[in-house]
Formats: sequence, structure tokens, C-alpha cells
Amino acid sequence: MDVSLCKANLNDAVTIHNMKVKSFKPLLEKYQDFETNPASETIERVLTQFNQSFTDYFIIYHLGVAVGGIRVVKKDDQIYSVSPIFILPEHQGKGIAQKVFTIVEQKYDDAKSWRLGTILQEKGNCYLYEKIGYKKTGVTKVINDKMTMVFYEKHL
Repeated sequence: MDVSLCKANLNDAVTIHNMKVKSFKPLLEKYQDFETNPASETIERVLTQFNQSFTDYFIIYHLGVAVGGIRVVKKDDQIYSVSPIFILPEHQGKGIAQKVFTIVEQKYDDAKSWRLGTILQEKGNCYLYEKIGYKKTGVTKVINDKMTMVFYEKHL
């Protein structure tokens, strides 16, 4: 599987924003979570994230084609979070995200733990994270009557 990451810079912000919107739009339409869904984020918000010293964005490539992105946020004491990872709809279900997590964990080899949140009702996402070693923290957050966020952690 030919999956690679390229660290994004400010010049990539529009590309990242466009891929994020396209990737999360089906979930936005399904759950109507206009406050929390990344498809609702403005380009200004993405630019703000790019300028954060504790944020790294990467463009995900599969067979040389940009298929998504991942934002890694450095927390305290070697704790990192994925916020978010996104794969364009036409490239989902190919094992790309699973490979991205392997690459990211190798790249940030000082990490003691990783955190992320996902939609409880999206069983495929929950299955993926559990399959690669993430455990539910027990914390959930009801967003609306259709959607609950569930939080995961992976200790290394």
C-alpha cells in the first residue's frame, strides 16, 4: 500500500480546507452538527490552526494522489491528539487511515499516548480505532439528538 504523508504549510491551507469540507459533508448532512463538524469550519479557522505552534497538518497521499489530511495536536507531556483525520469519500474503505496512524505514530515516536474523538453512531470509525489499539475513555458528549461524541485514548 503506497500511503505517505507530506507536512502541509500555509500554502496548503485551501487544499486542506477543501478536502476537509468534502470529507465531512456527508456526516454534516446526516447529523446536522453545524457547531462541531469540520465541514462547517471556515478557511480562517484552518489558517488559525496552521499558525498554532502545537499543530501539524499533513496531506495524505495514496498512490501519489492527495486523498485527505490529518491534524496532529501536541498536548502536554508527550500526549498527542488526532483532530481530525479525514479521507475523501471516494478513497474511504481502502485501509488508508489505518496506515496513516502507523506512520504518524512512528513520526511522533516520543508519544506516551494518543487521543481522539469520533461519532459514537459511526460504527466503522469506532471499529477502526479499536482495531488499531485505541480504548474508549468512558467520556462521551451528546451533541444533539442524533449524535454523541465518544473519546478514545491509546497508551504506548
